[in-house]
Order: sequence, then C-alpha cells, then structure tokens
Amino acid sequence: MPARVTTLKELAAQLDLSITTVSRALAGHQQIALKTRERVTEAARQAGYVPNTAARTLVSGRSGFVGMVLPIRGPNLVDSFLGEFVTGLGEGLVSHGTDLILAAAAQGQSELSVLRHVVESGRADGVVVTRIAEIDERLAYLRQRNFPFVAHGRLLDTDFAYNWLDTDGAHAFGEAFDMLYDLGHRHFGLVTIAEPMTFRHLRQDGLAAAIARRGDPSVRLDVATAPRFDRGARIHAINRLLHAAERPTAIVALFDELALSVMEEAARAGLVIPRDLSVIGFDNIAASAYAPPGLTTFDASIRQCAREIGEMLLTVIGDKSAAPLTRLIRPTLVSRASHGPAPTGQTDAGAAHNQGGRPR
Repeated sequence: MPARVTTLKELAAQLDLSITTVSRALAGHQQIALKTRERVTEAARQAGYVPNTAARTLVSGRSGFVGMVLPIRGPNLVDSFLGEFVTGLGEGLVSHGTDLILAAAAQGQSELSVLRHVVESGRADGVVVTRIAEIDERLAYLRQRNFPFVAHGRLLDTDFAYNWLDTDGAHAFGEAFDMLYDLGHRHFGLVTIAEPMTFRHLRQDGLAAAIARRGDPSVRLDVATAPRFDRGARIHAINRLLHAAERPTAIVALFDELALSVMEEAARAGLVIPRDLSVIGFDNIAASAYAPPGLTTFDASIRQCAREIGEMLLTVIGDKSAAPLTRLIRPTLVSRASHGPAPTGQTDAGAAHNQGGRPR
C-alpha cells in the first residue's frame, strides 16, 4: 500500500507529476487527460490524501462544492421526495470528487436570499434548484449572474433558456385517466395544491387534455385544492370530495403524499379501496408500497434523476458557454392494488348526472 501523504507536493512527487497537474486533475479539469485524472484520483484515494479546500480554491478558482437551498416549510426538515433527491444528488457528485452543501431556508425566510448568499460568498461552484415555480425569481437571478445551475423542473416560459431535467407529469396524468376511463370510471377527483408550481400546472393540463380527447360528456371532474403544507386544509378538502352527495369513484393526486392522505381518509369514511374508490399518485416514494393495499403510482426515478442532475451540473461548471442541457424523462406506471373497475352502476350514475337527474 502506498505511504500516506498529507500534502499536494508529496502526492505529486509520488506520481512524478507537477503540482499544477495533480491539482487540476483532482479538481476535474477537462484540460487534463482522462487517464491522468483517473490515475491521480486513485493514487490520492489509496494514499489517504484529502485536498485542502482553501488551497485548491486558490489554485483552481473552484471550491469543489455544489450548493442546494433546503427550505424548511413543515414540521420535518425534509419530506420523502427531498430525502430521495438529496441522497441521489450527493451520490452523483461524490463519484466525481465534488461535495454537496445544503443551505437551510427557515420558515419565513426567502429562498432567494439564501441562494444569493451561497452564490455571492463563493462557497459553491454551481447550484441545483428544485420545485420550480411557474415564474421563478431564483432562475432569473442565476441566469442574470451567469452562475452555473441545473433546475429540477421547468418554467412556463419556454423562451427562457436554461439547464433543466424534468419528468413528464403531463403524459403520466393522461395515462392515469385513460387507464381509469377504460375501467369504467366517469366521475373523477383531482387532489392538488394551491401553490403556483409548474409541475402542478403541467400535470393538471395533462389530465385535462386526456379528458378532452375522449370527448365524452358523461365524464365529470371535481377538484380539491389546499396549500401544500397545511395538513388541516388538505384533509378538509379531501373529505369534501369523499363525503359529497355524488362522490368520485376515482381520485388522481398530484403526488404520493396527497394520495396517501386520500387513502387514509377513505378508510376512516368506511370506503374500501379499490372496490369503492380508486386512487393513483405520482413519485413512487417508499411509503407508497406499504400503505395498504399498496398505492398505484408513477415512478419518477427521483434518486436517479438527482444523480443525473449532479452530473449535468458538473458539465455546466466545466463549460459555462455550452448550449443549455435539457432532458425530459417519462415516468413509469407502478401498478399496485389501489385502482380497479368502477363500482357497479357508476356509468349510469354519470349519465343521470349529465341529464340533470340523480342516480337511482
């Protein structure tokens, strides 16, 4: 085993390379041949060498860190989605010798103000931005600063060029509707959030487009909306759907946490899933597989997407002048036990409703 080294000079001498070459290789500079970078990285690992961040920054102009602002909006530091995302992002970065720093934005604190501090302090070489709003001041700021970033999600403004990776929620919600329609459902519910997030807009548009394609006047859609982090308002909105005189026979939720709340409240109301009510979510968080009877959902590959975002960001950091990188990933249906045929008589009930009558 190679002798342990504690300085860049010792590592360079051991490899018979210049200090500048070793420093740049450890920083991942593209000017250094890939084989040399791999050789230096492996030698550093075997020798137990840890680069001095301050010294590396002075030599390379880079910190070796990527930043992400973590908003604290509820009782838990992170929700299930963010937990998987942060794990995947860290995995994607560390495999390339880059570390992730998280900057918390407390309740009542602007994410943009925290992001400004990360950027202007020089602590990070680039940032990842999640949960994109329909109009997002964070992205406008980063582009104005010409600071490397990759967004997980899209803006509504398609003329705003930037680096992003997203999942095709519109296609998934259209697929969910078609599947439920073919099972005989005609009365649908949508549980969504009040915040102006682009993913909300795109998924709801996908559902609306699928309904329009069928051209069936017997189809009915009821919408329950509540602020994302207001659990009381969410439960109240869900129960308005479940206890309506004519309740939906199938509910599509914007994401899994909402779908799981629907299943919990349905059980309290004495409804049997999927005999009385079908429920479909989106994301495929870990809890969706274990909540009885098992939530049918769409796998958004959260962890893998985050890994790819980390790799995209390192590419952007290496070449700020490159054309924007974009990728749209199609989520996969995970068929479990929370959906099934419409209850007997549902189609007749839908027809009676559209004729102004009531089901018998």
